[in-house]
Amino acid sequence: MDLVTSLDNKWVKLFRRALRGAGPEGDEPIGVEGPRLVEEALLSGLQPEALLLSESTEERATEILRESSRGGRDGARLRILRTTDKIFRGVAGTETPQGVAALFRQPVWTLEDVLRGPGAMRSSAALVIVLVGVQDPGNVGTAIRSAEAFGATGAVATRGTTDPWSGKAVRASAGSALRLPLLRGMAPPVLLAQLRMARIRIFAAMPEPAGERSAAGHVLAQSDMREPTAVLVGSEGAGLGSEVAHAADACITIPTRGAVESLNAGVAASIALYEAARQREFALCERA
Repeated sequence: MDLVTSLDNKWVKLFRRALRGAGPEGDEPIGVEGPRLVEEALLSGLQPEALLLSESTEERATEILRESSRGGRDGARLRILRTTDKIFRGVAGTETPQGVAALFRQPVWTLEDVLRGPGAMRSSAALVIVLVGVQDPGNVGTAIRSAEAFGATGAVATRGTTDPWSGKAVRASAGSALRLPLLRGMAPPVLLAQLRMARIRIFAAMPEPAGERSAAGHVLAQSDMREPTAVLVGSEGAGLGSEVAHAADACITIPTRGAVESLNAGVAASIALYEAARQREFALCERA
């Protein structure tokens, strides 16, 4: 292990930027914090660049390196850094850090990966969650976590959406952002054009049908999401812009009661994904 005793150390600066920043730029690594998330990232096959341990958690090193070996990684090639609890708190992205963090190379995904899904799901029809201008990292992480839980093939965070590989979003996703095929920073018009070329039906999640779009609005449960589908969810305040909503094949709404006019982006995405999974499961049962 290399001993790090200064906040000016280049690796400490890199960890701080990765764990507290808005997400990796260029080919910068993804920062992952906490023993459970680090172990899951290793087991998922991500390429580790460095591991940072605080002095009070050095005993976890052997266990984490063992997980690295199970994931097919050579622990001897992994740079391991040891530092004080004080310095670790200075770089951590959580209020009560657990003393374990790692840097991983970014996985490279394509739109084909997002439409086909992980290896075990490649016989399924595409189901993609598209986040448009969603700012809250908790909502971004929640949507991606639900996407993996309900069998989505992938996710897209369009330009202007909080980076799903930021530290807060990764934690909110409980590691799903490290496993699920996803694309970051695509312009919505470019993505919509590519989805149409791939014959994906596009649904725009709206608080309620409005104006001239009212005739095209459908309650979520009445929308057929069994075929290849993309669900667009907009920002917490403004929702989907009119240009994006008009480009969709249909608008879908989630009925609410009382004074609640809309749901936050993470909840809306989760409900839509659950409904798609329910319809697909029911169709499989019918065919059986």
